[in-house]
Amino acid sequence: MATFAKHLLTIGALASALLAQSPTPPTANAGQMDGYLGVPQQKVPLDFGGGFAMHVAAWPLLAAWPGDQFQTGLFGTWMFAHLGADKPDTKIYSDVEGGLGWWRDTRFATPTPKFIMGGVALEFCMWANGPGAGKGRDWQRPLGKYGVAQLSPWVLWPPDGLNLQQGTCGELFGYGYLPLPLVDAKDTTAEAKVPTGGQCWTLFLDTANFKGPVAFFTPFFFSAPTVDKPELAGMFLDARPADPNRALQMETQYVPAYVATAADGTQHARVLPTRFPSDAEGRSVLVHNIRSFRQGTLWNDVAAWFAGGAASDGRIDAGQSMVHTMTGQGWSTWRIHTPKTPKEQRVAVDWRQFAKPEAIDGHTFCWVWDKSHVRLGSDGLATLPEHFVVADAGSKKAQWRPAPAGTPLPDALRDVAFTPPTKQQPEPYVTPSDGAWAKPGPVAGPFTAELGDGSVVTYSWFRFCDQPALQHADLSDADRERLQQRVELLHRHWTKERAYLPPATMGKLGSLDPAVLVTPPKGFEVGYVPIVTRQAVK
Repeated sequence: MATFAKHLLTIGALASALLAQSPTPPTANAGQMDGYLGVPQQKVPLDFGGGFAMHVAAWPLLAAWPGDQFQTGLFGTWMFAHLGADKPDTKIYSDVEGGLGWWRDTRFATPTPKFIMGGVALEFCMWANGPGAGKGRDWQRPLGKYGVAQLSPWVLWPPDGLNLQQGTCGELFGYGYLPLPLVDAKDTTAEAKVPTGGQCWTLFLDTANFKGPVAFFTPFFFSAPTVDKPELAGMFLDARPADPNRALQMETQYVPAYVATAADGTQHARVLPTRFPSDAEGRSVLVHNIRSFRQGTLWNDVAAWFAGGAASDGRIDAGQSMVHTMTGQGWSTWRIHTPKTPKEQRVAVDWRQFAKPEAIDGHTFCWVWDKSHVRLGSDGLATLPEHFVVADAGSKKAQWRPAPAGTPLPDALRDVAFTPPTKQQPEPYVTPSDGAWAKPGPVAGPFTAELGDGSVVTYSWFRFCDQPALQHADLSDADRERLQQRVELLHRHWTKERAYLPPATMGKLGSLDPAVLVTPPKGFEVGYVPIVTRQAVK
């Protein structure tokens, strides 16, 4: 027995030694793919600072919502005020960005993107995403949730974002911003001796089932920070023309990925399948006809109308615009990395290995996919490479490239699953029940609508000038009544059947979720708007 036990100890020691000498099995580290895709354009003269319009593709970038970390826009832009020689020495970031996409605070996410307005006040002290939607969720600190006023009597704006029709896949979503003279400029702001301009930057849409103005940023949203910083008075979009030469980019902050090192030391990555709309030839049309409008476009006609002149039909004259010429180039800063990877060591994706930029007719941008790396599906979507390896590792030329055909995945990556997390029941959006929400309060409702994202919105009809956003817009009672009269003119003459923005000249238009389109109750067709007061799960 003693000899047998001795042999067992010897065998055990040998086994332990062999295990100690064996390489540790590689593990997969959770990471992400992120970065920007950009489209260069030629500049236009600065007197085209009267706003912009464009048509951009809307599609499901991922097949399923991958969790709260997911955040990406589709192609969009950043509209800043043009300052010229008056630019101050201090930081002055304030703009209109937003667009189509998904955000970390999206509560009712689906594969179909939503649209937000994305106005930013000085250095992100506030932001406004739409009527009743802005920075944070605490109505005691609104921080932009009163920054946008509802204008259309036909469109509901859910606080989680404006819904597109579920299943939208590559159709074009037309939108743009032009200023309207709805309120008058003032010499004071919140009783301080700093001015507020009169430009109400208004969102216009061009979709298959709705065309026209929807909502506008109140001038006070941009000028409010000058109460504490009077040296910046007059520097924002309430008073300044827009800079017409804007960036055109797709900003992606998180697509799930895993990274592992194979036994031979090669770094591998596996990325959640990421898709772009595509035709049968492997061409993704993503942006069409970016226009900048001459200053005074629409504004002059509307101002004359409000002063007693002939009615404006609201059609935005394409002859007063310049379509930006695209250079036919495109670039990417997409990277794959783990959260612990220092920024300077994050390796870029070699985008040109599988995508080539192209400008159709000089005004329509697309990527043309290399079909040896990109899979074209029968669903109208092209799926990017999912397996990458690092080439030229350890050098400044290091890049993630699509793995050559037949390259095996390390076991650690083969076993990972991009399983969507279990969604927790989201908290409802609920507006206050007192203050501006109750006095004077709604004139009709509440009503409900079931949206395609699985939520139910509750809304009521308010007299236009009594909506909460305008009671928080630093306007006197006389100012708001004057605004009411002007908007009643718009409601009577700017009907939903006509086009407003110059139309797309190619492609098919996408649609809004039919559930966000409403009809005013009888007697409230002119001068009243629907305001969402709650959004919750069904």
